[in-house]
Amino acid sequence: MSRTRIGLFGIGLDTYWPQFKGLKRRLVGYQKQIGERIGSHGVELVDAGLVDNPAKARAAASLFRREEVDLIFLYISTYALSSTVLPVVQQAGVPVVVLNLQPVPRLDYEKFNALGDRGLMTGIWLEHCQSCSAPEIACVFNRANIPYHLVTGHLQDEEAWQEIADWVEAAKVATGMSANRVGVLGHYYCGMLDVYSDMTQQSAAFGNHFELIEMCALHREREAVTKAQVAAKLKQFQREFLVSKDCKARELLRAAKTSCALDALVKEHNLGSLAYYYEGEDGTPYRDLATSVIAGNTLLTGRNIPVAGECEIKNVQAMKIMDLFGAGGSFSEFYLTDFTDDVVYLGHDGPAHFAIAEGRVALVPLPVYHGKPGKGLSIQMTVKHGPVTLLSVVQGGDGKLSLLVAEGESVEGPVLQIGNTNSRYRFSLGAKKFMNDWSKAGPAHHCAIGVGHLGSKLEKLAALLELDLIKVC
Repeated sequence: MSRTRIGLFGIGLDTYWPQFKGLKRRLVGYQKQIGERIGSHGVELVDAGLVDNPAKARAAASLFRREEVDLIFLYISTYALSSTVLPVVQQAGVPVVVLNLQPVPRLDYEKFNALGDRGLMTGIWLEHCQSCSAPEIACVFNRANIPYHLVTGHLQDEEAWQEIADWVEAAKVATGMSANRVGVLGHYYCGMLDVYSDMTQQSAAFGNHFELIEMCALHREREAVTKAQVAAKLKQFQREFLVSKDCKARELLRAAKTSCALDALVKEHNLGSLAYYYEGEDGTPYRDLATSVIAGNTLLTGRNIPVAGECEIKNVQAMKIMDLFGAGGSFSEFYLTDFTDDVVYLGHDGPAHFAIAEGRVALVPLPVYHGKPGKGLSIQMTVKHGPVTLLSVVQGGDGKLSLLVAEGESVEGPVLQIGNTNSRYRFSLGAKKFMNDWSKAGPAHHCAIGVGHLGSKLEKLAALLELDLIKVC
C-alpha cells in the first residue's frame, strides 16, 4: 500500500514579525509540535512552513502538488490574510482541515495585564488569536465553493487531537482504498438484485482497480499445488483454527489444496480484497473448488485481504474499509431478531475475520451449504463482545454511492451453532426501530462488522471521498 502523504502549512502575517520580537519563532515552534504529532501516525509529513504572504502561498501549493499530498492541515498560527490561504488550497486540489488551535486553553489574565507594556502584551495576544482568522477563512472557502473541515481547540486538548488523529486515519484508509486491487472471481449469486454492483461507480468513488478473474485461473493454480504445500497448509489450519474432530481428512485436504491455490491467485494478481461466487456443474473440478474455499478465504481475510461471498462487491469494499481502520470487517447479514432480549443476530456462512473473534475461530464440517450446492468445511465464530460498527456501501436509485453506518454492541448470550459466524447485537434504537431505519436506508442485505465505534472516522472518510454518510445510531 502506498504511504499517505499529509501536507501541513501554517499561516501568519509578515507585517507582525518586525513589530513583535519572538512572535514568529514561538508560532513556528507550535507548528513543529503539530507536525511531530501528525507524523507520529505513520504518515509522510510534507511541511510547507509558515506561509505569511501570497508568494509563499504559491510556493506551498507547488510543493504540495509536487509531493502529491493526500490531505492538507492548515494551522492558523495567528491572524493571517485569507489571500495567503486561498491559492494554496485552490492549487493543491486536495481536502483541507483547518486547525484553529490555541497554544493554551486560557490566558493567565492577571499575569498578562500586569505586564504593563502594551506592545509586549499585543504580541502575546497575537500568539493566541487563532480564532480571529477562522471566520475569514470559512467565508472565503464558502464563496469559492471549496469543501473544508474545522478543528477548534488548544494544543493540550486531547479531544481536538483525537479529531485530528481521526482525519489522519481516514486519509490513510482513503489512500489504501485507492491502491486496492479488488479481485472479482466467478459471478453473482443469481437473483440477488440488491447485490449487483456498478464497478465503474465503485472505482470512481474509491479509486480502486477491479481485476476480473476466471475460475479456470484458480483451477490452474490448484492443479499446480504440491504435496509439501498442502502439508504446510494443514499445519496452518491446526495453528490458526480450532479444527473440529468431526472434520474428515478428505475435506481438510480439499480445503488445504484450494487454500494454497487462493494464496497463489492473490499473489499473481496482487489483490487486496476479493469478491467471489461460483457453483459449477456437479462432478466437475469447479464444483470441487466452489465447495472448498471457505477455510482459505478466512485465512486471507485474517491477513488483511478481505473476501466476500456471493460476489458482494459493495460489501467487500466495506470490509476493506473496516480492515484498513484495523477494526476487522466480517461478512454479515441479518439472521433473526430476539424481541425478548431486544437484540438482532447477524452472521453469515463463508469467510470470517480472525482479528475480531471472541475466542478461537472453529473449522467445522457442514452437511449442506444452505442455498448453495455441495457440502464441506465452514467457520463457526462469534464477534468479540463490546462496541461494534456496522458498515454498508449503498448504491442508491440515482446510482450514487453512500456509506451507511450504525454503532452498537456485541453482547453475550446464546448463538446458533450451525457452522456459521453469528453474534447478538444490541442497538440504542432498540431492535425494531434499528431494523426499520437500517433497511429503509436501502443497503444490500449484507454488511461489514468491525470492532469499536468508528462513526467519527467513517464520517471523515466519507467527507474525504465526497460521499454522503447516513448514521442510523
